[in-house]
Parts: sequence; structure tokens; C-alpha cells
Amino acid sequence: MAPDSGAPRPEERLEQAVRAAEHALIEYEIAVETFRVEVENFSRLHEQRLGPMYARLEELDAQILEARAARTGDPEDRRRADEARARLMPIPGVEELLHGWMDGGGLFPEASAMLTDQAVRPPERVRPSEEARKLYRELARKAHPDLAQEESERIRREEFITRVNAAYARGDEVELRELAEEWAAGPKPKEQGPSRAEELYARLEWLAQRKELLSLLAKELEESAIGAMLRLAPEDPDRLLDEIAEQLTAQVSEREAELAALLGQT
Repeated sequence: MAPDSGAPRPEERLEQAVRAAEHALIEYEIAVETFRVEVENFSRLHEQRLGPMYARLEELDAQILEARAARTGDPEDRRRADEARARLMPIPGVEELLHGWMDGGGLFPEASAMLTDQAVRPPERVRPSEEARKLYRELARKAHPDLAQEESERIRREEFITRVNAAYARGDEVELRELAEEWAAGPKPKEQGPSRAEELYARLEWLAQRKELLSLLAKELEESAIGAMLRLAPEDPDRLLDEIAEQLTAQVSEREAELAALLGQT
């Protein structure tokens, strides 16, 4: 008697669950990686644009405490001034950390602008464009290693996705487009064949563990200082930087006026 071709295989529902979990994990990985790149690039932009202003405020605070200590002669004021000065990073250390962002005259662009009343050159925009985001998502969905059923195919996909992630982190739209063409011309992924129930259960367990690790990473990113700032203005983080820069500029002016008063320059 011929078997009933319409009867579902015992593993069919389990296979459906595995496929659903795989696609859900891929979408989650895309979201986490996208946010990680945004945090990394916003952190770089934040440091590039606002770092010197924070450094200027710390220097002014130290000078104010030193001027106050010189005026009062109070040992406690002197202790506070010494502690503030000790907390400041030496100039060579700042220069090394900022990798040559100082101009030829040894001044930060913000410092040059203060002296010349010229506009500060906007920092380079490093966040990926919308087209780069679209290309990245499409490539991640098509070439993700978790879709491979054979080890050789998984290795090929992992190597390819590594290149995709690197291009996306740089915001390199041209390279992402070239990678999309490369993938389209390459071998097609093999169709998923029937799997034994034990393998499917093991697969589901691995997917759950991977999701848990990604959840921890996502939480760490969201709870970071930069992640919290991005959540304040997810659609226009540049505007948030502008607002912070305005606040810092006002604070610098206030500190400078306070220092001038202590030094008798007003």
C-alpha cells in the first residue's frame, strides 16, 4: 500500500519552528548590528566634536579653583585646585588619543575658532547612508551564515558577511553595492533538506543561546551613555550634538567670565 503523500512528516512542524527561529534571529542580529554601528559612529562623532569643549571646561574649572586658592590662601581651596589639576590629562596624552586632530599650529579647530571668530569646520559625517543601510540589510538577509546547511557553505557565508559588516561600518556604499553584485553572481545556497528531529532540537537550542547573547549585547549598547543619547534623538542625532554644543559653549563663556572676575580682568 502506497504511503499517504498528503500526511505531514513527523519533523515538519519542528522544521517550521527552526526556520521561523532562524529568520527571527537574523532580523534581530541585523537590528543589533545596525544599532552597534550607530553607537560606534555617534561616539566617534561625539568625541571629535565635543571632546575639546569638555577638555576646555575642565581646564577652566581647574584655573578657577587655582585662582580662588591664590586669592583666599585657604588650604582646602588649594587641595581642591590641586586635585582638579591632577585630574586633567597632560597635553601629550590628549594629542596621542586624538591621533593628530590638532591643526598645524597645535590648536584644536574649536580653539582656533575661538581666537579667530571663524566657524568651526563640521566634523566628518561617518554614519552609513540610507542606501548603505538598505544594501546591508539585503545582504545580511541573503547571505547570513545561519541559513547554511553545510559547513563549507557556512564558512563561505561567514567570510562574505565579515566583509559586508566591515563595509557597512565604514559606510562604504560603493563597496556594499559591489558586494551585492558579487553575491548575486556567486553560487546559490542549497535548499534545506529533511533533518532528523534530534538535529532540529539541537538547532533550536543553539538559536535560543545566540538570541540570549545578542540580547545581552543589545542591553549593554542601550544602557551605555552614547546609546542613551541616541535614544533621545534617534531620527536626528546631529541636532542633539548641536544642542549639546550650544550648552557647552554657554558654559565655557560662563567659566571664562568667572575666571576673568577672579583674576581681576573685568
